[in-house]
Amino acid sequence: MNSQQSQKLAQPELVALFVSDIHLSPALPKTTSAFLAFLRQKATQAKQLYILGDLFEYWVGDDDIADDYNQEIVSALEVLTTSGVELFWIAGNRDFLAGSLFAETTGAKLLPDPSTVSIAGLNIVICHGDAQCTDDNDYIKFRTMVRNLEWQKQFLSRPLSERKLIVQSMRMNSKSEQAKKDSDIMDVNSEAIAKLFEASACDIMIHGHTHRPARHPEMGKYRYVLPDWDVDTDKHRGGWISIFDDGKIILSDLNGQEI
Repeated sequence: MNSQQSQKLAQPELVALFVSDIHLSPALPKTTSAFLAFLRQKATQAKQLYILGDLFEYWVGDDDIADDYNQEIVSALEVLTTSGVELFWIAGNRDFLAGSLFAETTGAKLLPDPSTVSIAGLNIVICHGDAQCTDDNDYIKFRTMVRNLEWQKQFLSRPLSERKLIVQSMRMNSKSEQAKKDSDIMDVNSEAIAKLFEASACDIMIHGHTHRPARHPEMGKYRYVLPDWDVDTDKHRGGWISIFDDGKIILSDLNGQEI
């Protein structure tokens, strides 16, 4: 075996990638292009891709899957899974109505929030992160309402065009309310995080939602927060978490630089 072969064998293999909060929409063409490039170039190098919520700015039901923009994203995910990459999905607060048709078309496996996974010998609890923002009482009440199956059934019974108008109105109201809130209450609650660590019996947690990418030590455990994506403004944001077969975890920005 020559030195080049030995060096290649010594390099850790990329096992899994994690992303969240891409907030894809036709209004963000550069962000869309960046994510599609990520699927083609980076995600194909991994065995697994985990999307931890808010891939879309909003998803009003699987009957909107034929929309030209949505079809472009869904088709790109289907190409990825057809190539052999496993795709796992945890719903976010924007796209929790993605259902069985979305999963069947893309090849994604829908996971409950939270879920525990074993990757490269590591036991990891994963979630979107919004359920742990328990200091934001108004949001938690709203989340409880829209995650109710009866509410969802009634909402999905409305015409598609009406649902889109409702969601757009909700988004405008949400932005208005967020502007009035202290930013701290929109972050995760430390007690809620501790409870999730205890309930899952995991030493590693990965989530999104807060748009505050970081690696937090939590009393001998580690909590990784994914970045949101936005390439359509001057200050580009985005990135992913990589887990290698040697157990190494790296939080990277869109340029692949460690955060």
